[in-house]
Amino acid sequence: MTVEDLKGKTIGAAVSGGLDSCTMTHWLTEHGVDVVGFTADLGQPDEERIDYVRTRMIRCGASDSIIVDARDALAQAGIEVIQCQAMYEGNYWNTTGIARHITVRALLPELEKRGISILSHGATGRGNDQVRFQLVANMINPEISVYAPWRDQQFLDKFPGRKEMIDYCEDRGLPIQATHEKPYSTDANILGLTHEAGQLESLNTPAGFITPGMGVHPKDAPDAVEMFTVRFEQGIPVQINGENVTPLSAIETANQIGGRNGIGIGIHAVENRFVGIKSRGVYESPAMTLLGQCYEFLLQLILDRRARRVFNQASADIAEQIYQGYWYDPATRALRAAISIYNRLASGTIIVALYKGQISFHSADDVPHSLYSEDTASMEGVGDFDHKDSEGFLGVLGVSARALNSAGQSE
Repeated sequence: MTVEDLKGKTIGAAVSGGLDSCTMTHWLTEHGVDVVGFTADLGQPDEERIDYVRTRMIRCGASDSIIVDARDALAQAGIEVIQCQAMYEGNYWNTTGIARHITVRALLPELEKRGISILSHGATGRGNDQVRFQLVANMINPEISVYAPWRDQQFLDKFPGRKEMIDYCEDRGLPIQATHEKPYSTDANILGLTHEAGQLESLNTPAGFITPGMGVHPKDAPDAVEMFTVRFEQGIPVQINGENVTPLSAIETANQIGGRNGIGIGIHAVENRFVGIKSRGVYESPAMTLLGQCYEFLLQLILDRRARRVFNQASADIAEQIYQGYWYDPATRALRAAISIYNRLASGTIIVALYKGQISFHSADDVPHSLYSEDTASMEGVGDFDHKDSEGFLGVLGVSARALNSAGQSE
């Protein structure tokens, strides 16, 4: 689909109010396209007021601009990501990835109510977001067509990169915040910030180069330990430091506490994009990192070795599925259902100590499904474990060990 196919038509553009949104909205209207902007309120910490996005989009030529509150939905999804420990390639909490799924799910009903059947977005043709927008839209409503300016040759000829987009907007007095001097770009939501591009593309630029938007660098955190207590009930955080919380307020509170202690700030990752290239990002995710580590401490108490093996495999698969745009497909739903069995066992209170970016286990309490027994694990003469029972256990294991040697299979 090209801009020529859209002339005289109305499209719904998923917009954040940033450089790409402003550029593509104005450019499309110049080509005779009626653009209606749709923005998901994801608790973006870099937006002073979300309604300012509407003002910017109208100034860029949109005939209308609609804000949809998706904060609760994103917070609930974030908690489920924590329950699944779904970190992509072991380091990235999928904060932008899961947000794209929630965004599309929140916006599509608004397009449908207005009879709009074309969704547009400003995701680059080199990245993962284009895949997420496309796949989620196609899964939820296959009647929706997707137009991506970054895959339209006419748009690419006009805007080879960010420099040309900034020049275009500045020449027309469009209300962008990006400048030629800004050293990198940022994507924001309540779960975390993704910093990339610009000077961050160089591996000679340290992760500490970013200016944190959700807290402070660990080196700038207070020189004092802060204790953090979270109560989980069936996998859901219900209390933080003795105060009742919802999924949304749990994320908000953990962001504040974690951020000021440098938790989850400046996480460097060079990862494998779905399109087949590597990219470098620097991430902030205080709440996800803090609550995620507390949840891991709880899982250590309730999962036996077989459950742990199944959980770890499901966790890695879910993380990749989110990253690649498959949160809503049957495979991910099946994996999430499997994880839910463990979530129902995950009740307990975890207390940790926070200090300059570090999370240290302090104590666990009231964990009804814990498999850990101080008596059984003790090296002292207590508990009901009989050391002599290991004689028969090792004898059975020794049969297969000797067989390996007899068959020439051991070194």
